[in-house]
Amino acid sequence: MAAEMLVVHELNKTFPAPSGDVIALSRIGLQVKQGEFITIIGPSGCGKSTLLKIVAGLDTRYEGTVLLNGKPIDGPSIEKGFIFQEPRLFPWLTVEKNIAANLSLRKPEVRRRVDELIELVRLKGFEQSYPRELSGGMAQRVAIARALLRSPDILLLDEPFGALDAFTRSHMQEVLLDIWQKNRTTMLFVTHDLDEAVFLGDRVVIMNPRPGHIRSILPIDLPYPRKRSGIAFQELRHKVLGEFEKVEGPSIDEGAGI
Repeated sequence: MAAEMLVVHELNKTFPAPSGDVIALSRIGLQVKQGEFITIIGPSGCGKSTLLKIVAGLDTRYEGTVLLNGKPIDGPSIEKGFIFQEPRLFPWLTVEKNIAANLSLRKPEVRRRVDELIELVRLKGFEQSYPRELSGGMAQRVAIARALLRSPDILLLDEPFGALDAFTRSHMQEVLLDIWQKNRTTMLFVTHDLDEAVFLGDRVVIMNPRPGHIRSILPIDLPYPRKRSGIAFQELRHKVLGEFEKVEGPSIDEGAGI
């Protein structure tokens, strides 16, 4: 059994406000094993993105324990890759230079790694293209490659496919699974999409709002690749939906973009 890479225990997060403090997260507990693909789903305002930013080290003002490989998370580091909903590419740089970021492509090890990642995210032939010449899905693949450049221990994805059309979103899910199966990078994936959560995750974390807390964690015991039209998939989807229907707050998107 793989070791626990990420441990979150009794995590509380409060945002100060003129009208009174807002409790964003309350007593969050989560353990993630090395190589797991965890999807997190919940209504707006339940603290999904806040949790992800804390794990990324982008927010260090919280109470509780957050450990990565047994060490407290006290800021951003190369052990953690973060992917936002928007690709956030540098418009003046080509695909390969966006992936390399602040590293020189003249270094053989960087050149080799960038070439491997371009192949991995299926962008061979677009190395010299600029962001304005890419589709939304292609630009997000560049962002994923850039996040993987330094071989992070964990990849954190905050609704990375939310702005994509249905066909591109489905394709990007397949690309991400392919990357995960080849690299076995631990992934924490936030989504509003129920189908996406079940299609991708080893386990689905369902969150409640006001204040944000984990209602339940459901294992998805289906082999990859998964068929959305399959009976087993639909049964698990209904099980997750049944749990989510107990959540207080705005309803979940049952199949946005799918």
